[in-house]
Amino acid sequence: MVGIVVISHSRTLAEGVVEVARAMGVGKAVVEPAGGDSEGGLGTSVDLAEDAVARADGGDGVLLLADLGSSVLTARMLIEDAGAVELVLADAPLVEGAVAAASMAATGADLAAVRAAAESAYDHRKT
Repeated sequence: MVGIVVISHSRTLAEGVVEVARAMGVGKAVVEPAGGDSEGGLGTSVDLAEDAVARADGGDGVLLLADLGSSVLTARMLIEDAGAVELVLADAPLVEGAVAAASMAATGADLAAVRAAAESAYDHRKT
């Protein structure tokens, strides 16, 4: 199954997004948080993100979702150093993208389909 990692500057934000995404993934989707810096403050941590990827990796690839700025850079660094794990970064809104990705991953879809679901979240307007 495709795993999902939420990379955010805030541990609380990452954990909240993951909580909602896991619920929408009906207990099947593997969604892991990588929020905050290594000391628990605001920021990003490659080490925390690597740990989250390891937890999320079920062998079918891992989709990365990032909030902004250095979270995106962290995701790109992970992709460059991925090794055997197939990693892709979705260009998607964080919450809506995570929910859509988790819902799709729960169906057993492949990495490309999970990424497409996350990125399609831009099409769901609120007004």
